[in-house]
Amino acid sequence: MNVVNFGSLNIDYTFQVSEIARPGQTIDSQHVTCFPGGKGLNQSIAFARAGGRIFHAGMIGRDGLFLKELLEKDGVDCTCLKVLEDVGTGKAFIQVDRNGQNSIVLSGGANKAITEAHILAVLNRFSAGDWLLTQNEISHVDLLIDLAEKRGLRVIFNPSPMSDAALRCPLEKVSLFLLNEDEGARLTGKEDPQGILAAMAALYPRAEVILTLGEKGSLWSDGKETIFQEAMPADAVDTTGAGDTYTGYVLACLSRGEGIRASMRKAARAAAIAVTRKGAASSIPCLRELDL
Repeated sequence: MNVVNFGSLNIDYTFQVSEIARPGQTIDSQHVTCFPGGKGLNQSIAFARAGGRIFHAGMIGRDGLFLKELLEKDGVDCTCLKVLEDVGTGKAFIQVDRNGQNSIVLSGGANKAITEAHILAVLNRFSAGDWLLTQNEISHVDLLIDLAEKRGLRVIFNPSPMSDAALRCPLEKVSLFLLNEDEGARLTGKEDPQGILAAMAALYPRAEVILTLGEKGSLWSDGKETIFQEAMPADAVDTTGAGDTYTGYVLACLSRGEGIRASMRKAARAAAIAVTRKGAASSIPCLRELDL
């Protein structure tokens, strides 16, 4: 069984601020740093650092070649990654406040240049029973989900950042949703975690759901059983990439046959380590650091 993550790759510019800017406000930043990022890249690196084998598909510009090198350094297979000559790599502009909370503005770049031809070329390398992971930061996510499911791939969807485009995807073809509370609320109209899970089970009875609750922990449900994993204590410095760390870890553990309880526990520990470090991809721990 192969796992392919068809996802975004970004260059992240992180601004340390005392508080996140309000509408109409201009503020100074104490420090500006440049990090590798993109939900797709982060999740692939987390998957690999959790000890899993994963392919990464997507697009970058030549200014993003260092992202490809970073993925390969962590053992991610980048033979499905395309480099464009006339489009720049995606960018993210991130404010991080004194409490480690963040606000993010995206510029899609090459992430939004994904074509049907590229999707077909990638999917032709995989077969029924393989896993497809994708997020909502690239173009043609709806087509990608549709074509992957028709080929018998298990579709895993993290609809982040949430938008109307995600709601227009063929969500009935998703096998596993990875959601936070805001995304769950947008999909279901429910605010409380149990209400979100119940509504997801009614809307998408074939799918499992992992619902992350930040410092309150995480929940898994298949519509019949629900499992809770508490968050592990951490002194947060920067929450950027914590959700991606959790996603990559939980999927890597599941892909090698570990049970959902063990997988969620390792993912929670990895996310707790990640928030104590700055940056997104650079904050993701290796499996040996978990000390469980």
